[in-house]
Amino acid sequence: MSPHTLWGMEQQYEDGNDGVAGAAQEPANPLHGRKVLSFVRRSARLDARLQRALDNHADDYVLGDIAAREGSLDPAEDFRFTRAYMRAHWDGDAPITVEVGSGQGENIVAAAVAHPERNFLALEVYDPGVAHTVLLAAKQGVRNLRIAQINAPELFAVAEPGAVDEVWTFFPDPWPKMRHHKRRIVQPGLAADVHAALRDGGVWRIATDIEDYALHVHEVMDGRDDFANDGDLVVSLPTEHVGKGNAADAAALPHADFRESERFDGRVLTNFERKGLDAGRVIHDFTYRKV
Repeated sequence: MSPHTLWGMEQQYEDGNDGVAGAAQEPANPLHGRKVLSFVRRSARLDARLQRALDNHADDYVLGDIAAREGSLDPAEDFRFTRAYMRAHWDGDAPITVEVGSGQGENIVAAAVAHPERNFLALEVYDPGVAHTVLLAAKQGVRNLRIAQINAPELFAVAEPGAVDEVWTFFPDPWPKMRHHKRRIVQPGLAADVHAALRDGGVWRIATDIEDYALHVHEVMDGRDDFANDGDLVVSLPTEHVGKGNAADAAALPHADFRESERFDGRVLTNFERKGLDAGRVIHDFTYRKV
């Protein structure tokens, strides 16, 4: 799930073994020998409450016609995420917001309730997150929300140009070890596909409470000429990366000023974000607008 689910799993990794025993094998990538994922495939047993939510309401909320096959997180070869597809699965033709890594669904369900004039799509790869989002959505009776259990980069790669109004990526898995930074979801390839999917003037909102991830976002996004950084808050960050083992060294590294955004008021304060604040972590918000 989106908010740091892999922090506790990092101890399971060793050099040369980034997976988990029993994890599903992903298709080969000619550049890396296998696809580099921002998450780890693993099974999870649903409790009775979550299973009932899926049994009773999955047909109302979960998009089951995207995946290449049952259990796959890749879209079918002929699938395209188009405006026509949206009209067929949402009521009306309202602007759509896509949240990458919706976690337990607290944020996107609250947004759907607050903005019935908009449509929302939650992208989440983990069964409990999907089920919990369904549970919350059914309790609130929202009609403008759908959920897709699909890998976000693959979905954006087949999105119709200009079809999406906003993209949200809040508190993505930090992959704190240096050798795992390549797994961070914010990457140049995804940025290019998000840019293509966004309407003119559409925005990609990102948030993290990990200082090194904030530097990573700036490195990926600030040099692009197809996005404008709309932030007007000046933040000082180290100019060198640190990993899990040497994060304490960051304060002594050279620093530079970067522009970030004030906290996005459309994001609810979840228990996860509150815990980060209580632990003294700084929340970094970014707003990148398509130009």
